[in-house]
Amino acid sequence: MSDTPRPTLPGRPWRQRLADGLTYLALLVGGLAVAFPFYWMIATSLKTHEETMRVPPTLYPLAPTLANYAKVWEAAPFARYFANTVGVALCVTLGVLITSSLAAHAFARIRFSGSQAIFVALLATLMIPFEVILIPDYILITRLHWEDTYLALIVPWMASVFGVFLMRQFFLGIPTELWESAALDGCGHLTYLFRIALPLARPGLSVVAIVTFLGSWNALLWPLVVVTRRPEIRPIQLGLAVFTTEFGVYSHLIMTAAVLTILPVVVLFLLAQRQFVESIARTGVKG
Repeated sequence: MSDTPRPTLPGRPWRQRLADGLTYLALLVGGLAVAFPFYWMIATSLKTHEETMRVPPTLYPLAPTLANYAKVWEAAPFARYFANTVGVALCVTLGVLITSSLAAHAFARIRFSGSQAIFVALLATLMIPFEVILIPDYILITRLHWEDTYLALIVPWMASVFGVFLMRQFFLGIPTELWESAALDGCGHLTYLFRIALPLARPGLSVVAIVTFLGSWNALLWPLVVVTRRPEIRPIQLGLAVFTTEFGVYSHLIMTAAVLTILPVVVLFLLAQRQFVESIARTGVKG
């Protein structure tokens, strides 16, 4: 056996180690900056009203209590608000999935005059701020006599340009040979869409469903405009206004209600995180 020492790999230069350390430090600071509002919300929900009025504020609850959650649930019909929000979000999500799939298939597989121009014009609407079309949309809703109804909360949002774009990218990523083979076998567009294209585009359907559901769950401005006289159809976001009165803002109750509001969203995202990441990674495969 030879006594010759084995060569060792040279270590990384100190500049590289310093750069890596600064990168990790920046990521740590960014992560803390993102996580702190969530920590503050949960910590405030465990404080008493007197503690939330202290100056300077405490970074953690001195006497943690869960009584705020019982007060919030009793102060407003949150069960009804949750039911309204879930029902509206599910209807909107189902509508977006249907319209996005049909429109995306048309843009991806049906050749017609002006298809590219129409698609570009459709994408251009993404640059229009919602505040610009708020008044025209409200006028249309009032002329249809839909104010203070579930129709006003659901129908205007059953189509999504983002959903059409994302599903079109997925459909373009499906090999053309599948469509040609299906057409030779006498398969029509709808049969091909529901039996072949949509099963292959399940990651895209997942991300469209998640984004749409979250957008509908967090909607505030539009429900605030169209729901003015019937509190029984309020969504959960409008229900948070119960804890803001002319006598002040009950921050500990608002934070408690906010925790209850975002908890289903966090659970949904954690359950569907893999599909969300996969769909984003595959969006630009072709097209």
